[in-house]
Amino acid sequence: MTTDTTTSHTTCPYCGVGCGVEVSVCDGRVQPVKGIDNHPANYGRLCVKGSALHETLDHDERLLTPLIHGEPASWDAALQTVANKMKQVIADHGPDAVAFYGSGQLLTEDYYVANKLMKGFVGSANMDTNSRLCMASAVVAHKRAFGSDTVPGCYEDLEAADLLVLVGSNTAWAHPIVYQRIAAAKAARPEMKIVVIDPRRTATCDIADLHLPIRPGSDTLLFNGLLRHLHNEQATDEAFLQQHCEGWETTLDATQYDEPLAQTIGVTPSALAQFFYWFKETPRTVTVFSQGVNQSRDGSDKANAIINVHLATGRIGKPGASPFSITGQPNAMGGREVGGLANQLAAHMDFGDDDADRVQRFWQSPNIAKHAGLKAVELFQAVAEGRIKFLWIMSTNPLVSMPDADTVRTALQHCEMVVVSDCMRYTDTTAAADILLPAASWGEKNGTVTNSERRISRQRPFLNAPGEARPDWWIVSQVGQRLGFSDAFNYHHPADIFDEHARLSGFENHGQRDFDLSGLIGLSQTDYDAMLPVQWPVNAKYPQGRARFFDDSRFYTPSGKARLIPVRAQAPLSSSGDTLLLNTGRIRDHWHTMTRTGKSARLTQHSPEPYVDMHPIDAAQRGIIDGQIVALSNTQAHTLLRVRITKDECQRPGELFAPMHWTSRYASRARVCTLIASDRDPHSGQPALKGGRVDVSPYPARYYGFLLSRRDIGPLPCDYWAYNRSADYHAYELADAGSADGLLQTLQRQFPGIEWLHVHDNAEQHYRLVGVEQGQLQCLLFTHRDHRVELGNRRWLLECFTSTSISDPERLALLAGRPREGNQDSGAIICSCFQVGETAIRQAIANGCDTTAALGKALKCGTNCGSCLPELTGLIDTQCAITAESA
Repeated sequence: MTTDTTTSHTTCPYCGVGCGVEVSVCDGRVQPVKGIDNHPANYGRLCVKGSALHETLDHDERLLTPLIHGEPASWDAALQTVANKMKQVIADHGPDAVAFYGSGQLLTEDYYVANKLMKGFVGSANMDTNSRLCMASAVVAHKRAFGSDTVPGCYEDLEAADLLVLVGSNTAWAHPIVYQRIAAAKAARPEMKIVVIDPRRTATCDIADLHLPIRPGSDTLLFNGLLRHLHNEQATDEAFLQQHCEGWETTLDATQYDEPLAQTIGVTPSALAQFFYWFKETPRTVTVFSQGVNQSRDGSDKANAIINVHLATGRIGKPGASPFSITGQPNAMGGREVGGLANQLAAHMDFGDDDADRVQRFWQSPNIAKHAGLKAVELFQAVAEGRIKFLWIMSTNPLVSMPDADTVRTALQHCEMVVVSDCMRYTDTTAAADILLPAASWGEKNGTVTNSERRISRQRPFLNAPGEARPDWWIVSQVGQRLGFSDAFNYHHPADIFDEHARLSGFENHGQRDFDLSGLIGLSQTDYDAMLPVQWPVNAKYPQGRARFFDDSRFYTPSGKARLIPVRAQAPLSSSGDTLLLNTGRIRDHWHTMTRTGKSARLTQHSPEPYVDMHPIDAAQRGIIDGQIVALSNTQAHTLLRVRITKDECQRPGELFAPMHWTSRYASRARVCTLIASDRDPHSGQPALKGGRVDVSPYPARYYGFLLSRRDIGPLPCDYWAYNRSADYHAYELADAGSADGLLQTLQRQFPGIEWLHVHDNAEQHYRLVGVEQGQLQCLLFTHRDHRVELGNRRWLLECFTSTSISDPERLALLAGRPREGNQDSGAIICSCFQVGETAIRQAIANGCDTTAALGKALKCGTNCGSCLPELTGLIDTQCAITAESA
């Protein structure tokens, strides 16, 4: 029997690492994906999210047709309605009453067309993007220091460094493949030193020689202190400073600080001295910084404080020596290249007269934007104030990701027209739209993305778009044509757009701008389809791309010199009274707002519900027990999360950590960004998503429990529920302050006519309800007043949904929650790749597997993507400590 198999090389749609992915489609079915062995970003590795990509490609809940006010419409009707409204708003209120809000999930070609339409033809710079929440402070820091938004180094520098400093970056979870490259380098060269600077002890600390758990907001103090120490120790590169830098004296003056530094930033004097000594003595030093730096009220200054020490020591543009901003999204860099931020014009050009004239002549546009537009927070505030009448949101979910997200939701309700183009039908943001436009998704889209090291890679389609879904560039181009700009938006293929993008980058450049793709002008569609990953610039001087900038000590400032930026440190953040600091971020197996990762059963098992990490002291002061539901609240919002009381060293007292992923689709009250104020960096406009302030209290639950169902039954009538799913079942974690009676009645209405088995104890709120129809399990509900009571073998109960029939003895076993024969619960899933649970891992450790390699040999855990290796190490350390105590 012959099979029809096609294989495509594409790029992962998750973080900014930019991993190459090989996808095979056999007889119409997508096979398990794997990494591309020779892709220079990942060399065959994939993290657990990338490894599960093939599990997320179903069409369940996809947006398949245009909708106008919830009713299906033709593409022509929807596009014409959008264009007509834009025309009316521009005519009545001017171009600044129109705004676009894009996403780092867009391909460069999509971004380019949207930016061109908005800034060159509508004539407003009110196009911003969720990259504002991610890397905007790094952009400001780069431009202030280098005169351009240039990432100087590459991934190889992280491996070549003798000292690697990771600042505000849980690399192990947020950029797992970069972490694996670092871990491999450390294993090959044990003398390599790794320092993690983070208020939390994260999984990344597993490979650290030193962890500095600084107080939130004290990064600038730390690096200013380091700069002064280097000066005092005569460890700066005076020749480099004199010949290639400016601003040294004023920058050094700004580092003056009279208080004891170690005490102020919350670390021991010996740990601080060790870090300063290693930095002074190690010329090959790379400092990687990410969201912990950027997402703060002074993220730009923090980033410049880091860059300052590299300039002062001449550690830039050299192998193994560079500051390195690692991006969060798959194409945040591509968006920056085309001008996707409101304070950029296009192709790394700004709004000065010369740049505006140049771009306008190239585009032959009628109405070029002459000044910066509204950044994300200000943009949504303008919607709330009625200044923006038309808003188009593309491929993002700001009602979950924006700070003060409930206020954003209210703002959209009062906007004259909200258009959302997305691949998913049901998100918090699509619920607020007047018009929904079905967009193509990963596996269907065709274009390019740029990763954290400036490497452009292709995303290639291997599936047909379902229903009437279309590429974003096509959707925007069609609106541009209906606005009267047919010639400017007459694209037939993304290769046409990429060619124009490349031509603009080289237009009147003459080496004056860092971003230059003139070497890729004129690619045929065949050449574009076959394009290999390459780091920009690609031009006559660097026809094969350039790994490092500034190796020639030439910068893009008017003087050609780098600028040290004097930054005065703000006081660290601190809790006050009963109020605790809330830090938000990502977790290992989820991405953004879960529209993709929420489809994979194995990805949801590692962290199946929203949670908050809390220090034992803070919990004890509030009478909070591990595993309870707690309420986080402030004047803006109220959320309910499962509390995890951490070990002392993992979480600082007075501080909390909560993931940002859960939406109204996946939990009742877990949109944590509703709790974050709109405070932002004054230079970049990036919100301070790491600096929330909340009160925490136990939620007065009368019962806890879980519900398993063969079908999705939607939001439940209880205060707390968290949802995840697989092909065979839908699962809910539950808690409520009322009686479980109402939930039972709801289930019986949802499943009319089926046979119910039940036992109950009202006093304990202990209910066990099992629904069977035609011999097949349909749903089950277990509750109890005490969340610590073990209600059953969850793994076995889930497996029962795969059975075609349930025997009479098995029905009794279902009520008991356990199989008749011994079948140990696997515990929490640690290794998502091979579905290895904590129970088996602990047993293997007890049997002598005291290294991750031994666990991998025995259970396979940690042998695929490696994302679980830090947790395996933690379990080994815990078990060894228990053994030592009992000896």
